[in-house]
Amino acid sequence: MTTLDPGSWIGRKENFDDNIDVGHVRRIALSLNEEAPGEGGALPLLWQWGLFINALPYHELGDDGHPQRGGFLPPADDRNRMWAGGRVQFLQDLRVGRKGRRESTIAAVTEKQGRSGKLLFVTVKHDYIQGDALCISEEQDIVYREPSPPKLEGGMIAPEAQWSEAVVPDPVMLFRYSAVTFNGHRIHYDEPYATRTEGYPGLVVHGPMIATLMCRAFVHAHPDKQVLSLSYRGLRPLIAPRPFNVAGVLAEDGSANLWAEQGGTLAHQAELRFKS
Repeated sequence: MTTLDPGSWIGRKENFDDNIDVGHVRRIALSLNEEAPGEGGALPLLWQWGLFINALPYHELGDDGHPQRGGFLPPADDRNRMWAGGRVQFLQDLRVGRKGRRESTIAAVTEKQGRSGKLLFVTVKHDYIQGDALCISEEQDIVYREPSPPKLEGGMIAPEAQWSEAVVPDPVMLFRYSAVTFNGHRIHYDEPYATRTEGYPGLVVHGPMIATLMCRAFVHAHPDKQVLSLSYRGLRPLIAPRPFNVAGVLAEDGSANLWAEQGGTLAHQAELRFKS
């Protein structure tokens, strides 16, 4: 396995401009079965993940459908890539139909020893800017794990919810979300690859989509509350087409605990803070 010098990757930058196209925003909405904001409207929570995408030609993709490592992100040999979690600050709305910019920096690279082998954690900081204003600032945690059977069983019982929405992640939904986010990772739409190569029992629901649906359920339940920040993490994958629920409960300190559960046990968790 290649020896990695974290110091040579920390601080590496990538910038990308986008005009937050009205037509593409409508396609993001359709992938989530949601209403689309029009020209000048506020972009819903986490929809920036379907925009500002630096897409690459086929010859720069790996066997898993992701961009080859060693460009912006550090190389990780034949390890499998997963979206582990992140933290997002919502400072002001991005507006549909207006130009914006994503400025990204590799903030941390750390290798750890897990129960199933070595894990490479990469934290990327993304700032989304429109005009002269910083609108969204986030950190994404990406983990590369050595090939091993994925953790599928939940160990934490889902708590009692104050609100809950059911989701049926059929293959068409996963394909559409892959398309609008230009996510080529084959575990989301190529079942033979997902089962035979990466060891999942079926297609895998996108971590970003789960986080987006958790936030959407909060907004549906509390349309009057202004969301300030979100911290989220994945505990285990959700497998399609089994239904799952996105749910939550208010805390006493101006925050809400959100989760996604399947079969009664937790798969994703998040803490959302809002303006009291």
